[in-house]
Amino acid sequence: MPVNQPRDHIIAYDIGNPRRLGRIHRYLKKCAMPIQYSVFLIRCTPGELTELVRELERMIDPTADDVRFYTLPRKASIMTLGRQGTKPGIELVGGDWSEYLRRL
Repeated sequence: MPVNQPRDHIIAYDIGNPRRLGRIHRYLKKCAMPIQYSVFLIRCTPGELTELVRELERMIDPTADDVRFYTLPRKASIMTLGRQGTKPGIELVGGDWSEYLRRL
């Protein structure tokens, strides 16, 4: 498997300041798909993830905020219950959702 192969990642955050929270949320909506409040899904290469981490490091207050990145396994099994935040026809795993992200 190539080193630059895109992978799926979950980004979850808890931001202590409403202004920073809004800024980070708007930034992530431009490059990732929101799946719950303060939780995003992104497919990116390791280099793109590094750039995303660096940008978020500049935006947060490390003494008050918590941002986490979880790399999903290549064949993840995800079960959901209740109301889903995605548009009809969009699959989070097993489908190609990159077209959805291009429309954001």
